[in-house]
Amino acid sequence: MHIWLMGLLALFVTLTLYFAAKVYWMRKAAREIRHGIDLRLTQDTNTLLTLSSGDRTMRELATTLNQQLGQLRQQRQQFQHGDLELKEAITNISHDLRTPLTAICGYLDLLEREDLSPDAQRYLSHIHNRTQVLRQLTEELFRYSLLTSPQELHPEPLDLRGVVEESLLSFYGALEQAGITPQISLPSQRIERSLDRTAVLRVLNNIISNALKYSRGDFSVSMTSDGVLTCSNAAPDLTPVETAKLFDRFYTVDTGRNSTGLGLSIARLLTQQMGGTIAAEYQDGILVITLSFP
Repeated sequence: MHIWLMGLLALFVTLTLYFAAKVYWMRKAAREIRHGIDLRLTQDTNTLLTLSSGDRTMRELATTLNQQLGQLRQQRQQFQHGDLELKEAITNISHDLRTPLTAICGYLDLLEREDLSPDAQRYLSHIHNRTQVLRQLTEELFRYSLLTSPQELHPEPLDLRGVVEESLLSFYGALEQAGITPQISLPSQRIERSLDRTAVLRVLNNIISNALKYSRGDFSVSMTSDGVLTCSNAAPDLTPVETAKLFDRFYTVDTGRNSTGLGLSIARLLTQQMGGTIAAEYQDGILVITLSFP
């Protein structure tokens, strides 16, 4: 009886050690699979998952995952290739449109100097305005196609407060024509940042252009001492749902029919490329856009 108990105990210990070893190797194989998947999802590599474990089930799992990862990589390459072709097509079409539009604008300028009847002058004015809108939209589309492709920024030390003033001054005539007297509150000290000057101006200009499109006669700009810029204007035609889509590509609201919906999308792209944040909120009929560069 004693020998039988000893044998049973030995069998129990053996089984325990076997299952402990089994669990250990399976957990190790699971960690290897997880690490391998993370690596292949973040890097463009066609290497296969490899396991140190000889467990048949885990190896079958690794084989299935390798097949799925191979299909995923192929689909990603097809998507990247198609996305690149689309961007190149947009860039080429936009570039091709710029040349005839420039010529059309030139001939329209010459026609305006001619002695025309009042009706002809009115028709010509409408054609000129529509052509300018088409030219602006084509330019926006061209710039957006360039921005969505990798590009090199050139950071330099700049005074963010001074750049905001420069952008506001460039819109002085447009704001005055729209009957908007902006309320401006900027800190007295310089706000030093290392940013691409052209890109920052582009972001600010797009924000101000957005205010010109949707404002009902007011526009406020304020900046804190730590460089957080807030722009707000009354926009009663907006809704919280529409506000959440303002940064989406090609999104426009009904009041912005002459817009491609690219302005704020471009602003977000450039802001993110420079390590900043931009957000929009809608509160009690007021659109608030916040821009920050750490």
